[in-house]
Amino acid sequence: MARTKRARHSELKNTAYEIFIGILSLLSIANLVLVYVFAGDGAMQLVLSVMNALFSVIFLIDFVYRITTSDTPWKYFFRGFGWADLLASLPFPQLKILRVFRLLRVFRLLRALGFRKIVSTLVHDRANSTLMTLLLLGILVLQFGSISILAVEEHADGANITSASDALWYTVVTISTVGYGDQYPVTNVGRVLGVLIIIVGVGIFGTFTGYLANLFLGPSKDDSSDAEASAVTADATADTDAQNTPDTAKAASAGVAGGAASGAVAAGATAKDDAATRDDRLRSLLAQSERMQAEIRELLAER
Repeated sequence: MARTKRARHSELKNTAYEIFIGILSLLSIANLVLVYVFAGDGAMQLVLSVMNALFSVIFLIDFVYRITTSDTPWKYFFRGFGWADLLASLPFPQLKILRVFRLLRVFRLLRALGFRKIVSTLVHDRANSTLMTLLLLGILVLQFGSISILAVEEHADGANITSASDALWYTVVTISTVGYGDQYPVTNVGRVLGVLIIIVGVGIFGTFTGYLANLFLGPSKDDSSDAEASAVTADATADTDAQNTPDTAKAASAGVAGGAASGAVAAGATAKDDAATRDDRLRSLLAQSERMQAEIRELLAER
C-alpha cells in the first residue's frame, strides 16, 4: 500500500499542471466528436484541425516531460499508459481516441491526492495555478473565440473576417496583443468578443512575463531554505538570550574581570618594568574591571 502511494506520488506532477492536462485531454476528446458532428462545415473543420495539431504538440511535450522525470520510465511507458500518450500525440486521426487514457490517469492521480489536498496546493502555489489557468483560458479563447468571431462576422456587411483562417489569425494577433489591424470586427457583437480576447491576452502575457522574471531573477529554493533556517536559528538564539539575560550578564562581568586579571598577570609576567610599575598597572586594570562591572549592573537595573 505504501509502495503504491509512493509510486503515485512520483507519477503525479504539479497539481495545477495535472488539472491543465486533464482539461486539455477532455477538450481534445470533445473536439474529436465535433469533427464528426460538423463534417460538412469546412470552416469548423479547419479550426478543429488547428486545435488538434496544437493539442498534439502539447501532449507530445507532456509525454517527454513525464518519461524523463519518472523514477521508473519503463513502468510509466508500459503500465502507466505512456505508450498511449505517445501514440495519441502522433498526427494520425485514428489514434487520437487514445487520449482517453491520459484523462483517466489524471483523474486517478487527482482522486488519490484528495480534494482538500488539491485545493490547498492550488491556494499555496498561486503562481503556477494562475499561469496554468491563463494558459488554459488562452487555448479556450483561441478555439471558441475563432469559432464565435467567424460566426458573427462571416456574413456581416463590409466584413473582412470571412474565413476560418481570418478568424484564427485575428484571434492569435489579438491574444498576443500585437494588433496588426489587418483583420478587425465590424459588428457590435464582434467588437465585444474582441474586447474579451484583448483582456485575456493582456492577462496571459502579463502573468507569463512576471512568471519568467520570478523564475530567473527570484531567489533559488536553496537560498530560501537557508534564509528560513537562519531566521529560525536567529529567533531561537534571541529567545534564549532573552531568557538568560541576567545569567549572561553575570557571566560577562565575571569574564571581563577574569580577562582583565589574566591580562594583568600576563603583562606583569612578560614586562621588564620594575615591581612598582607592575603593581600600578595591575591596580589600573582592576579599577577598569570594576568600572565595567558597575556599568553592566546599571544597564541591567535599567532593563
